[in-house]
Amino acid sequence: MTGTVKQWARRADRAGGPLRRVQIGNALSAFGSGFTMPYMFVYVDQVRGLGSFAAGMVFTVFALAALAVLPFTGRGIDRYGPRPVLLAGAALAAGGAYAFGQATTAPTLLVASFLFGAGITVCQPALATMIVRSTGRAGRSRAFALQFTLINLGMGIGALVGGQIVDTADPASLTRLFTIEALTLIGLALVTGTARIPQAAPAPVADRSEPKGLRALAADKAMTRLCLLAALIFFTCYGQFESGVAAFATDTVGTAPSVLGIAIGANALTIVLLQMVVVRLTERRRRTTAMAAAGVVWLGAWTAALVAGLVRSDALAATVAVVAVYALFGVGESLLAPTLGPIVADLAPARMLGTYNAAHALVKQVAIAVGPAVGVLLVGAGTWPLYLLAMALCTVLIVALALRLRGHLTPVQDNAVRTVQQIRPVVRELQTAA
Repeated sequence: MTGTVKQWARRADRAGGPLRRVQIGNALSAFGSGFTMPYMFVYVDQVRGLGSFAAGMVFTVFALAALAVLPFTGRGIDRYGPRPVLLAGAALAAGGAYAFGQATTAPTLLVASFLFGAGITVCQPALATMIVRSTGRAGRSRAFALQFTLINLGMGIGALVGGQIVDTADPASLTRLFTIEALTLIGLALVTGTARIPQAAPAPVADRSEPKGLRALAADKAMTRLCLLAALIFFTCYGQFESGVAAFATDTVGTAPSVLGIAIGANALTIVLLQMVVVRLTERRRRTTAMAAAGVVWLGAWTAALVAGLVRSDALAATVAVVAVYALFGVGESLLAPTLGPIVADLAPARMLGTYNAAHALVKQVAIAVGPAVGVLLVGAGTWPLYLLAMALCTVLIVALALRLRGHLTPVQDNAVRTVQQIRPVVRELQTAA
């Protein structure tokens, strides 16, 4: 058994070809998302003329689709492997995207949104499992960091290109947009769904008395604590900076939409520029330290938001503060990219990697769905100081939970023990992307 495990580890470390195809698939998927997501509301509300309520329902159904499919996705990955699950998800998402572009009534748009959201959601844990299978422990953090960089780059480029195609006076332009999104998802299936991903590491025979499936995950104290921490992270950052913070910047501070676009661009640019530097720093430090550091940086972001609210009468100072908020969010995101995914992979038993990745994705989707509702509600009610205080307290809690998680991780899971082989950097993937 020991020899078999060593052979699997060597194969995983050499899996450059499959990993490149997985990362290309990540980029294609992100490009397609950036291409359509920013314009779904406008499409339903203005182009199809169905109003803001119908548009809001479309996003609600899109989010609820994740809750419907993720509990089964992990089991499917563990039983059949990530490749067939990815192919099924890509096909479902492509069909939903194409149907969304053709739909003209609220019921058909809701059905298409469900298919679209379900397919996209299924692809996420499948891609994460493929990354784990295609890398050894030494290269895993860099692979997840590269994935995060490509996702941000792809979404930014997609949004930029999509914006040049969108014309609310021409419904056909939006139809073309969603048709192209469907084609990128087919590209994901062709490029990544046909990659030869290494098999899972050999797992010891499980004791029949041990809990299985979701019961085993719930009994894993380290994983449940990580899920709680991840929920807070996604709620406080990812669930806010495109909704609550955007509403605060435009409604309270009076930031122009064009300036908000620059701020969001600064977020993506910060990630692209810093990610390769940050990953070198984090690979020599505890992962819990990196997560706590992300919380500290985000506390600085909420402080900058407070400054923007206090000096909003000074347009230049407020603009600088708003841009600083988004840039600091990007720094924190860069610290998290090489940590969260690898911890999930190290915590998961080999036979349950798909289940653990799906649970992590489910926590993310729920937090991102709840975050905007809370943020927009508080800002819309005119209680922006309460909103900033609540987010700052959540950020302090992130730091505390990250440090407390340390006691529930092994030194290897927390990246506190590094062998000579692990110190050897695997930089080819990041250099190619750069």
